[in-house]
Amino acid sequence: ERLKEGAIMSGVVKNLTDYGAFIDLGGVDGLLHVTDMSWGRIQKPGDIFKCGDTIKVKVLKYDATSERVSLGVKQIQEDPWYKAPDKFIVGNLVNGKVVSLTDYGVFVELQPGVEGLIHISEMSWSKRVKHPSKMVKVGDLVSATILDIDTSTKRISLGMKQAQANPWMCLEKRYPIGAVIRGRIRNITDFGIFIHIEEGVDGLVHISDLSWTYRMKHPSEIFQKGSQVEAIVLNIDVANRRFSLGIK
Repeated sequence: ERLKEGAIMSGVVKNLTDYGAFIDLGGVDGLLHVTDMSWGRIQKPGDIFKCGDTIKVKVLKYDATSERVSLGVKQIQEDPWYKAPDKFIVGNLVNGKVVSLTDYGVFVELQPGVEGLIHISEMSWSKRVKHPSKMVKVGDLVSATILDIDTSTKRISLGMKQAQANPWMCLEKRYPIGAVIRGRIRNITDFGIFIHIEEGVDGLVHISDLSWTYRMKHPSEIFQKGSQVEAIVLNIDVANRRFSLGIK
C-alpha cells in the first residue's frame, strides 16, 4: 500500500485524544479527526475505537515534506445525504432518536449522518412548550412528520405535533355557533378573559362582550381567575386558532 492521497490503507490505532485518533500506517502516523470518523454523531473517539484496533482508512491529505497525513473513515462509505431526498419525503412519517436538545428545538437522528430538527413550535398542538426538555430527553425515540428538506444545506425540518391530531380541526362540529359552554377562567388580561374549553383550547371573551350594562376598566373588576363561567360561542377561526366567546 503506497501512501498517497485517495489511497485506502490499513492502520493500527496508536493513540486516542478528545479530537481524534493517531493511526500507525507502518512507520508513519496519520491523524484521523473525530469529524472524519463517521457520518453519524460521535461524542468522543473512544466511543467507536480503542488502541490496538486495526482499521481501514482513506488518505485525505498527505504532505511528504512534513509527513503530515490526514485520514478519514467515513469517506470510505457513501455520504448518507446522497440518497436522503429519495428516502425522506415531505409529508412522510419517520422515526428517530433524540440526540441533542437546544432552547429552540430538538435534533433527531433519522439514520447515521442524517439529522432533522423539530422546532419548539412544532412539538405540540396543545401544550405551550417553554423548553424541549419538558417534552423529550436525549435517547428518546420519537415519531415526526417531514415538513421540509433542503439538500444544499443538509437540513430536514420535522414536526412532532403533525404526527398527532390537531384538536382545533374538530371544534366547529363540537361547539356550533350559539352553543352555551361552561369553563374555568384560565387567565385575565386588560382586553378580556380566557376560558379553558378543553386540552389545548382556550376561548377569549373580549372585554366588549362581557357585559351589556357594566362599563369596566379591567375584567378583573367582576371576574376572578379560576372561577367557572358560562359563555356563548360567537366564532371559531381554526386557521388562526381563535375561539371567540360572549358572556353578555
